[in-house]
Amino acid sequence: MSEVHLPEGGEPMIEERRVTDWWSTAVSEIRPGRITLRGYPVEQLIGRVTFAEQIWLMLRGELPSPGQGRLLEAALVAAVDHGPQAPSIAAARMAATCGVGLNNAVATGTGLLGDVHGGAGQQCMEVLERVAGGEEARAVVADFRARRAYVPGFGHRFHPRDPRRDPLLALVHEAVERGEVPGRALAAGLALEAALSDGRSRPVPMNIDGATAIIYAELGFPPELGRGLFVLSRSVGILAHAWEETEGGARIKGPLPRPLLAGYHGPPERDLPPKR
Repeated sequence: MSEVHLPEGGEPMIEERRVTDWWSTAVSEIRPGRITLRGYPVEQLIGRVTFAEQIWLMLRGELPSPGQGRLLEAALVAAVDHGPQAPSIAAARMAATCGVGLNNAVATGTGLLGDVHGGAGQQCMEVLERVAGGEEARAVVADFRARRAYVPGFGHRFHPRDPRRDPLLALVHEAVERGEVPGRALAAGLALEAALSDGRSRPVPMNIDGATAIIYAELGFPPELGRGLFVLSRSVGILAHAWEETEGGARIKGPLPRPLLAGYHGPPERDLPPKR
């Protein structure tokens, strides 16, 4: 235990280290004229590492291999945006027309990324762990169907085949062949995809959440960080849309164009009865 010193006045003084260690961190060290990130001077990182490599360093404590950095960057690039119909982006655009700052508009959008909208990647990583850990893919699919639940990371309400699936999985295949990642999550994801499509006239291909879940799992990220990385990626699209709406100058833009009003299914108009 740290010592408590009693100066001449008799008032106790807490040892400095007990105070400074209150927020002790291994992520960064800041001193006058010096910034180190995971031990590396920031001036040595600038211009020499990519943003994806910097993200890896901050989260994992060491720099990634070139192959790991390529996979992480590909996953981050693939998930940046999915159009203004996505609730997080629509909300950010509406917020931008209400006169709030750009940071508030972006926070409005990212605040919507939860279990339903934005959480499928993390949920898929958890399912991949089950299959990679020995559970039969068909049994896992049967379990979801028995609960009338969707298997996260597969199928898409808009794309018959998500255009981001194939290039991402091709990169994972290449990384497996080069020995850069083990391939267990990839095998689990493909087994789930096959089980979901078995006996169906139309297949249920993997979507962006499934493909990035495989990459983050292959790279050794825990599922919760998988969601964090998706939020980081999608924040780029949210920022771009919020800024576009800000530049457009529109004011108080709601979910429907102004000539249209929301539908109503309550009681018909009626008079308030007189007081008794």
